Amino acid sequence: MKRVMSLILIVALFAGINAAMYVTITRRLKNNFSGAGQLRMVDVGRFLPHEKESDLARVDCSLHFEPGDDLPVLDGAAALVPVYASVIDNCYPEGTVTYEGGVFDDDNKYGENFAEESVMQYQNTIRGFTAVVDGNTDLFFTAHPSAEQMQYAQEQGVELEIVPIGMEAFVFFVNADNPVDGLTTDEIRAIYRNEITNWSEVGGPDRMINPMTRISGSGSQTMMDRFMEDNMLDRRNPLSIFGGSIGYSFRYYLTGLVGNDGVKMLSVNGVYPDAENVRNGSYPLTADFYVVYRADNTNPNVTRIVDWLRSSEGQEMIEQTGYVGLPDLNT
Repeated sequence: MKRVMSLILIVALFAGINAAMYVTITRRLKNNFSGAGQLRMVDVGRFLPHEKESDLARVDCSLHFEPGDDLPVLDGAAALVPVYASVIDNCYPEGTVTYEGGVFDDDNKYGENFAEESVMQYQNTIRGFTAVVDGNTDLFFTAHPSAEQMQYAQEQGVELEIVPIGMEAFVFFVNADNPVDGLTTDEIRAIYRNEITNWSEVGGPDRMINPMTRISGSGSQTMMDRFMEDNMLDRRNPLSIFGGSIGYSFRYYLTGLVGNDGVKMLSVNGVYPDAENVRNGSYPLTADFYVVYRADNTNPNVTRIVDWLRSSEGQEMIEQTGYVGLPDLNT
């Protein structure tokens, strides 16, 4: 009888522990709109040049290369895959984007499947920037390089040309179920300096804020460092994982590339980050994006592409990808 009672007590104890874990952790995580920082990877397969079904911007193009020309190799940040893939689709001859094994691999998440001789590469921001400095890539499409990346170029004795070709909004986002629709720039900075730690302080529910960050050297993190004026938290409260998340990225990456319906972009200072508000300058967090190349690159087709990107045709292509062209080039 004692053994039976002991067994019952042990079962009851574990049941109680499991119930407590569910109430204090599992249920809170399930209902706390904490998945806002979980962005998906870019589906590179949607943006393959010279494929009929690819989601690329196709324009009337006066710049055409021929087989046998010295074709610049293009690479870029994940958010700008549609831009440089569209350049290849409009300006390059077919057969110049090649793959290891002869066909595109659906598992080609970070460009592993692009052949060495392919004019299109996809190494993303950190590896791709290194490749252009080292001379393995001719043109790199990116947000403005970080201080560390510029230092790397300087250490290698490489002078870079950094040319603006379009505009984009830097956005903050939360789970779609979060009742907060907007923040001020001061509130965002306070969140990322651990001065505001609960959503109730900004008109939301009584729930901790989980401020998500991005990998150092990525385009979005470089932009965030500038926005925060290099005064940003270096560690989060471990308990914040039980709170509702806030994250940051670029507008088109969030809306056009990963298409995450589970999150929503926030208005900043009362202005929503749609294309028109980026174009007219009312949204406060806009930034140019660039094409970067070595100043000592002797391939004349490099500057031909850069000049075309800044022409009316190139700017139309950029607008058709979902980004915003440069106002001073469109007036």
